[in-house]
Amino acid sequence: MVSIDNLFVEFSAKPLFSGVSYVINDRDRIALVGKNGAGKSTMLKIIAGQQQPTDGTVSMPRETTVGYLPQVMVLSDERTVRQEAELAFAHIHELQAELDRLNRELAERTDYESADYMALVEHFTNLDERFRMMGGQNYQGELERTLTGLGFRQTDLERPTSEFSGGWRMRIELAKILLQRPDVLLLDEPTNHLDIESIQWLEQFLQGYQGAVVMVSHDRAFINNVTNRTIEISCGQIYDYKVKYDEYVNLRAERREQQLRAYENQQKEIAETRAFIERFRYQATKANQVQSRIKALERIVPIEIDEVDNSTLRLRFTCSQRSGDFPVICEDVSKAYGEHLIFKNVNLTIRRGEKVAFVGRNGEGKTTLVKCIMGQIPFDGHLKIGHNVEIGYFAQNQAQLLDGELTVFDTIDRVAKGDMRLKIRDILGAFMFGGEESEKKVKVLSGGERTRLAMIKLLLEPTNLLILDEPTNH
Repeated sequence: MVSIDNLFVEFSAKPLFSGVSYVINDRDRIALVGKNGAGKSTMLKIIAGQQQPTDGTVSMPRETTVGYLPQVMVLSDERTVRQEAELAFAHIHELQAELDRLNRELAERTDYESADYMALVEHFTNLDERFRMMGGQNYQGELERTLTGLGFRQTDLERPTSEFSGGWRMRIELAKILLQRPDVLLLDEPTNHLDIESIQWLEQFLQGYQGAVVMVSHDRAFINNVTNRTIEISCGQIYDYKVKYDEYVNLRAERREQQLRAYENQQKEIAETRAFIERFRYQATKANQVQSRIKALERIVPIEIDEVDNSTLRLRFTCSQRSGDFPVICEDVSKAYGEHLIFKNVNLTIRRGEKVAFVGRNGEGKTTLVKCIMGQIPFDGHLKIGHNVEIGYFAQNQAQLLDGELTVFDTIDRVAKGDMRLKIRDILGAFMFGGEESEKKVKVLSGGERTRLAMIKLLLEPTNLLILDEPTNH
């Protein structure tokens, strides 16, 4: 169905992929795996046509449609849920506009017997038939059935998208894709922002999906339940396994052992060849043999060993100063959007030193309560921030707020102060941005890399109350 042929991609003269080729077949369920920054999201963007490779081609039949759910969603806060979902029918709206134009032209012309007029009538008839086959007259009904199937109430459809949590926004994007009925579904971290019930629903949907699915996810159980093929990106190459993720892990370990043995044998051969060359380099009787060994050494292709991501992250947040005994006190706090009540009569006291988790299903108001504490939205009731409290806030979309045109180094250089500016390289290295990685532009970073960068910014701020909204996404 989709053929990726000899794909080559580079960023800042550094290759990300080299000579990658594979085929996505009908009904494939593919898990795209690899460490953060390996190029998984880039691969999906290239297949979706949103990014061009440096070289190579992605080909598919002309009638094949592709649906892409990005890792970072861009939704307009000026639209309602219905209006946002209607964007899935842009092609129908374009067809309707063309039919209206043709209808006006037919009404204005009087050369009813001419061949040109008859050709126009035939063109209008064909387009009108296509419009009806695409459901142009009843797409609103299909839209409502899909959104309610995804858990939205009828009253939710006229609410602005800004009132919904990240998980519900993801469902709006998913609804748009489902309404388009694509042949190939590309999902980049679809379980981010989803609660357990939503993940189970998505699993069931994908198991019954009629097209091909390619996904990136760090949720091991999710990809095990959905996929039947695993493609690993490593060292700029791909390794294609026709098995589920758990089986792939075992096969990958076996492959790496074979690579290690082959690498050791090759290094032994290289060492012996070099020793022979050095020993007999200046002996005339061995000149031909020495030249032969030199040429053989030049022909050797170094064996690369798959990268194993053993990198770990240790965070130490330094308290700026001692706060009061009660950093947050809520008294009868309530929040509603119009007639839609999020929560009411919240009475909550957070003591200094406590570690508090806000839990609940998507849409229950966890992020909304956080925004109330941060003073970002109006609410009813009383909410007091304690004495000497300095809040460090990691928002759900914190990684998206970074300036994509800055480099990793410049991003941190702008927030570091005092002696900390002399330690920026050390800090970036501790967060796995050492060497050339620090010169990357933020816009080419993966979701996980952006989250790490946003976390560094938070570490450099003086805080004694941390509020983290979905910090482990990506």
